[in-house]
Order: sequence, then C-alpha cells, then structure tokens
Amino acid sequence: MALPTKMVLVVRSDLAPGEAVNAAVVVGLSLGARTSHLLGAEGEDASGGVHAALNPHPVPVLTATPAELEELHRRAREQDEVTVVGFNDTARQARDHDDYLNVLAQTPGEHLRQVAVALFGPRALISPLTRRLRLLGAGA
Repeated sequence: MALPTKMVLVVRSDLAPGEAVNAAVVVGLSLGARTSHLLGAEGEDASGGVHAALNPHPVPVLTATPAELEELHRRAREQDEVTVVGFNDTARQARDHDDYLNVLAQTPGEHLRQVAVALFGPRALISPLTRRLRLLGAGA
C-alpha cells in the first residue's frame, strides 16, 4: 500500500556528481529535521543489536534543469500542504551559516538560484510536480 505522503529530493542536472550528492544531503537533512516526527521505530537484529529509526518513505533523488528546478521550487511553494526546502547558490557559496544569512538578507528572492529542492507532502500534490523528472544517475 502506497503511503499517502511523498518525499522527493531534486538536484540541478548540471552539477558534478559530488556536488549533486552534497546538495541532496543538505536538503535531505534539512527536510528530515522538519519531518522527524515521521521516523519509523528502531529495529533490532537477530543478535540483539539495535538500529536507529529510519524514514519509512522511499526518497527518490531526481534531477532537473536549472529552469525546471526554479519552476518546481516556485510551484511547490504555492502549495500550503507541501514542505519545501530549497538549497540556493547563495547558501552553496557561503563560508558558513552566518555568512549565508547575511548575504541572503541582502539578496532579492528573484536573484536566488536553486541548487536542490526537497519536497514532502500529500502524494497527490508532489507527484504531478515531479513525475517528468529523471532519477539521478539514470541514462539520458
């Protein structure tokens, strides 16, 4: 049975592999902090070892062109029921979090360019936003 909610990470298609992984991790961690109440139960293996609770959602990592990513970010933010975490070029270039916040405060929103976006919300809202995007690493 499919979960009623969906979680997706989308990275810009022109990133090098290491940059794409880093961007996915950044938005994934940030989304995880906002949705930590969704963690499943801890598990125990047959030897008695305890394993940390994991997110029960499949988490596809997709790619989008820069224009597609900007459009996805804009459209997702219009949905009240969708949690959106964007990782923009200002954050990516910052030396530390304080530097990011200072530069961000001086940068108009229309000048920010997304590097990655994480989405969580009702499957019926997330799927139409992402269904045409490719899985990271999938052939052309």
